[in-house]
Amino acid sequence: MEATPSLACANKCIFCWRHHTNPVGKSWQWKMDDPLEIVDTAIELHTKMIRQMKGVPGVKEERLSEGIAPRHCALSLVGEPIMYPEINLLVDELHRRRISTFLVTNAQFPEKIKLLTPVTQLYVSVDAATKESLKAIDRPLFGDFWERFVESLKALKDKQQRTVYRLTLVKGWNIEDVDAFSSLFGIGNPDFIEIKGVTYCGSSSTSKLTMENVPWHSDVKEFSEALCRRSNGEYEVACEHVHSCCVLLAKVEKFKVDGQWYTWIDYEKFHDLVASGKSFTSKDYMAPTPTWAIYGAEEGGFDPEQTRYKKVRHHKNSR
Repeated sequence: MEATPSLACANKCIFCWRHHTNPVGKSWQWKMDDPLEIVDTAIELHTKMIRQMKGVPGVKEERLSEGIAPRHCALSLVGEPIMYPEINLLVDELHRRRISTFLVTNAQFPEKIKLLTPVTQLYVSVDAATKESLKAIDRPLFGDFWERFVESLKALKDKQQRTVYRLTLVKGWNIEDVDAFSSLFGIGNPDFIEIKGVTYCGSSSTSKLTMENVPWHSDVKEFSEALCRRSNGEYEVACEHVHSCCVLLAKVEKFKVDGQWYTWIDYEKFHDLVASGKSFTSKDYMAPTPTWAIYGAEEGGFDPEQTRYKKVRHHKNSR
């Protein structure tokens, strides 16, 4: 399930898929819904959306049943989720229902990151590696945006759960800044670095991106491998998902055990750890990575037990 407790954001990123139809702001200034109401309504609307797929060719009954009862929640749909004043209560409610939390923040609210309750995986968007390029790509509202960005990365160091730098590569904007990106590793010391190609969502008056700005998966791989070489062995390329144009770098000392990657998550263990009320780390709920998800695997990140359904199209020839 994808959800958001805040439509607003403090950035106006050039690749935002909402084309800036959502509000922007530096602080919360809107009506606030109760976190329990947000969770209940999100699940209700998610369920209604999934049920619409019943009877659609290619949709399997067991997959439909799984989709109706979400076990994971990505707090990243739109806006800046960490702006929501009761974000910790919302996360706690999701965990109470044993729904995992993947929260993405735009690195403009470092104090909020410091106060954030443990989430399953915490992402910080690292869209650029220099002050000038960050201003051009994210178009932040804050005048001290760079200082906020750096402080947000620093805040990750104290987080014990899984932390991720998320890099969105945009040809012509940031794909050449390998050295600059590598210089940010030590600031936040993240568990993972996720590198993905930008998704083209159409042009608008607020964004002039075209398909020319979208990198190929080979471009993402080349960038990722170059980034690894600059880490002096601290990170290695662990996984990839070709269809998503995405590559994952992982911290070797934590997630590579006796030559095997443990980049996956034991979700049941995570929820048990949260319920215990005791402190825990990312190593306490890691799980072995399937061979088909390993970087360079023939499957390219696709689960071989799943199959694609290709719709048969009957278009009339046109002249």
